[in-house]
Amino acid sequence: MNREEVFNFAAGPSVLPQRVLERAAGEMLNYRGSGMSVMEMSHRSAAFQEIFDTAKASFRELLQIPDSHEILLLQGGATLQFAAIPMNLLAGGTADYAVTGRFSGIAAREAEKYGTVHIAADTSDTGHDRIPAQEELSFSDGAKYFYYCANNTIYGTEWQYVPDAACPLVCDMSSDILTRPVDFANYALVYAGAQKNMAPAGLTVVIVRKDLAGKALAYTPDILRYDTMIRTDSMLNTPPCWCIYLFSLVLDWVREQGGVEAMDERKRERAKLLYDVLDDSRLFRPHARREDRSFMNVTFSTADKVLDAAFVSGAAERGLLNVKGHKSTGGIRASLYNAMPVAGAAKLAAYMREFEKEHV
Repeated sequence: MNREEVFNFAAGPSVLPQRVLERAAGEMLNYRGSGMSVMEMSHRSAAFQEIFDTAKASFRELLQIPDSHEILLLQGGATLQFAAIPMNLLAGGTADYAVTGRFSGIAAREAEKYGTVHIAADTSDTGHDRIPAQEELSFSDGAKYFYYCANNTIYGTEWQYVPDAACPLVCDMSSDILTRPVDFANYALVYAGAQKNMAPAGLTVVIVRKDLAGKALAYTPDILRYDTMIRTDSMLNTPPCWCIYLFSLVLDWVREQGGVEAMDERKRERAKLLYDVLDDSRLFRPHARREDRSFMNVTFSTADKVLDAAFVSGAAERGLLNVKGHKSTGGIRASLYNAMPVAGAAKLAAYMREFEKEHV
């Protein structure tokens, strides 16, 4: 198969816009007359500094990030932030965590190494098929922050509201950053691994309120200190140059498509195509409760492992790739990030109907 025959529904690393890949390919050997690839040039060079500054400025503009918050372009993936956040913000105190999926659970366990963790909500009793309502959240007195993961890629749930907490909000937006407007005045810190909506794997974006930096535990490594990375503009060491370059191109593409408002409209259109099939199906069973469904990751199964495998195999034959569910849950998962064309969701929806007709 060639690229035009394939729709890639991988949960991450995930599909990138074709226009972005074409631009990167055109500049691969010679970036704008420099005679070098971005992968070869110094991160201290004027050419790369322009790429870096443009990426940060574009990101701030698209998401309307206020000057009160610094943008850091870091390495280590979202997983490294599981430790960096409590090392910088917890300072031996208490933090509240909502455990609504695998990764928020890992983050809570990691934070326990650096202070006290209070579980404000835990949906594991129902297989993480829902998001807790505001009235279900149990906050502790004097918490340094409340942590939650906006979208759960494995289970297909997404917070459809911003939690109201007396303490600062910290949010993992790895799966749904750039898919909707965000009021950053509500947040002390937002972070996201880039490999779903922003760039290839290797870049992590952190948006942190500047006044919270400088309070890290004494033994926090410099590479994990937000105040150090702010002071060095994310260049304490060599940053992920190629990923930042692709990040800048993706941001250009988002702007050309109409910005995050257009991404918000398009994600709803894609997800509706699949959820309409699921709501009318006698074969497929959606995992997430209707009111908490993710726009990014549509998770479902036939309740028969053999049929699930047949569906995944048949999808691949039709160029609908990477729809197998996470290894911990099984079933089927279609990830619908920004670069997924509506036509991809439409083709998958048509196959779902075809498969059900054959097996019911």
